[in-house]
Amino acid sequence: MSRPAADGSVLIAAAQGGDHDAYGRLVAPHQAALHALCYRMLGSAADADDALQEALLRAWRGLRRFEGRSSLRTWLYMIATNSCLKMLSRHDKRFLPVDYGPSVGPEGSPGQAVEGSLWVEPHLGLGAEPLDARPSPEARYDERESVELAFIAALQHLPARQRAALVLHDVLGFPGEEVATMLGSTVASVYSALQRAHKAVDDRLSPPSQQVVLREYGKDKLCRLAGAYVEAWERADVNALVKLPTEDVVLSMPPLPGWYEGRENVAQFLRRSPFRAGGRWRLVETRANGQLAFANYLWDASAGRFMPHSVDLLSLSGAGVKEITAFLLPERFPGFGLAPQLEPAGP
Repeated sequence: MSRPAADGSVLIAAAQGGDHDAYGRLVAPHQAALHALCYRMLGSAADADDALQEALLRAWRGLRRFEGRSSLRTWLYMIATNSCLKMLSRHDKRFLPVDYGPSVGPEGSPGQAVEGSLWVEPHLGLGAEPLDARPSPEARYDERESVELAFIAALQHLPARQRAALVLHDVLGFPGEEVATMLGSTVASVYSALQRAHKAVDDRLSPPSQQVVLREYGKDKLCRLAGAYVEAWERADVNALVKLPTEDVVLSMPPLPGWYEGRENVAQFLRRSPFRAGGRWRLVETRANGQLAFANYLWDASAGRFMPHSVDLLSLSGAGVKEITAFLLPERFPGFGLAPQLEPAGP
């Protein structure tokens, strides 16, 4: 028998009395949006998991002190933001390879993996639906656009408190006064931080956003591009694949620091590395950061099946694929909701 719905005040009172189930029901509607906040702040879904877990534990422990002077939503966002700020104080900022060092030539190596909490990481599925959709005059960035990889990477170049102010005010639409309270700051300081953050982010973003481009492509054109990308990989057909990118396409492969720029440089790398003789691939279309993406599986003869290799996240322009970011994170496939392996006759 299902439990009857309870309004917020009833659930808060029950949770303050120690009812774990009531607390779970109270915070459940906010968790996806809180996780997205943490991901924007930290640039890593795994770090966002940790920050959100800490925030929800802190909220549970402090719930008896919640007096309703702000909304529960505002209170939870304040706790989550401060969990992220605490985590950022212990970690260096994250990069994409294009911000880490210069491109390598056509014969150059992408180098050895640089491990650790260094790289911006993808978030599969995020951005498929509005995360916290509310009309707000304070919001400057569309929520779907604000989880795109370029936006996440741009945020990582901001000082932590500027980052928090921008996300809370310009993405989530909290008024400056509320942001100041959440950050323990003044309204003047918040707007000063926003002014600096706007310039820094805008300097790193080149419109249009991927959401605009995807709408312009439309379902049929996007389906044809995705099918051509999969077919070229699975046939190891470099000539077919390099018809899809723009002339100045960029290919990077975090955690490898090196990256390639230009269609011919990318083609030469593909011929001598992933498409070398004997390499067999299977691709599964997915979405990451609201963008077109593919889970890449490489044939493992010893295992007799296709094993996880990378997640290719594509950035598009009207002329084709302008950037391929191939995240070499095979160990994360289960956490991303991807199959841990593909059988030869699998989907």
